[in-house]
Amino acid sequence: MSFGQQGGPQSQWDPWKPQSQQQPWTGGADETPDWAALAEASETRNKRRRLVFIVGGALATVGIAAAVAVAVVSSNGGKNENKPTNGLPATADIPSESNAPAPSFEPTSAPPPLDPKDFISSKNKDTAPLSAEILFPGTQVTAGETVYKKGATADTTDCASVAQKTLPKVLTSNGCTRVLRVSYVKDGIAVTIGVAVFDTEAQAIRAKKQADDASSIKSLDGKGIKPFCNAAICRTTTNSYGRYAYFTSAGFINGEDVTTKDTKVFQAGDNLQAFAYDQIRKRGEAQASAAANG
Repeated sequence: MSFGQQGGPQSQWDPWKPQSQQQPWTGGADETPDWAALAEASETRNKRRRLVFIVGGALATVGIAAAVAVAVVSSNGGKNENKPTNGLPATADIPSESNAPAPSFEPTSAPPPLDPKDFISSKNKDTAPLSAEILFPGTQVTAGETVYKKGATADTTDCASVAQKTLPKVLTSNGCTRVLRVSYVKDGIAVTIGVAVFDTEAQAIRAKKQADDASSIKSLDGKGIKPFCNAAICRTTTNSYGRYAYFTSAGFINGEDVTTKDTKVFQAGDNLQAFAYDQIRKRGEAQASAAANG
């Protein structure tokens, strides 16, 4: 018995070809299937499938790449769109802040501070009121833990009259115009400070240099201080600052001579000499401050 298609010519069936028909299978010894032919047909079909998949995948890849390219071109089409970083100029081409012109300002500077010494170096600038009480105010001077009580004060334009030995000539020859004096006392030791006033600093410096060991200011007694250094040996000092030369005479009020062992006398003279310098310096500072604020 055979099962075949009737009514038309028979053809080999291929599933990948339209209109093809499968050959009917018939039993019997003479109708055994050709297995080798079937295997070959199956391999051919598999190769066709793989070819279709490879071609289809390649076409899909090309389509995706084309779509991406279109998207990139579209994104770069606008004038205000962002550019990729490789579109920026090189570093050397990018303007830096250092190339910008520096701002210009008018040069300004604070005026130099006034020098206090200038105001006490000549009579033209040293115009503040001056007297023994102004230069040496108060009733005492404190140096460290030592307190010296203030005695009498004196003021004269006859410089030679209050100087001794070689000092009168020194003051007169250098144009001394005035001498201010004050005395202080502590534990039987008295010290007189004498400040000689000149018109210029140069005159005061010359007077200091010309004074020698015999040059001394006369001691000033009064207001609780007995006469001293009139006949006894006393310790003296000489110095200058600005247009002022200042001197000290220190000794015992009991008339004893001062020796090199009398350290308290030397210390008293040094303390009050430093006090005289401070007062003259403060005079210059006060006038410089007034000029700066005026």
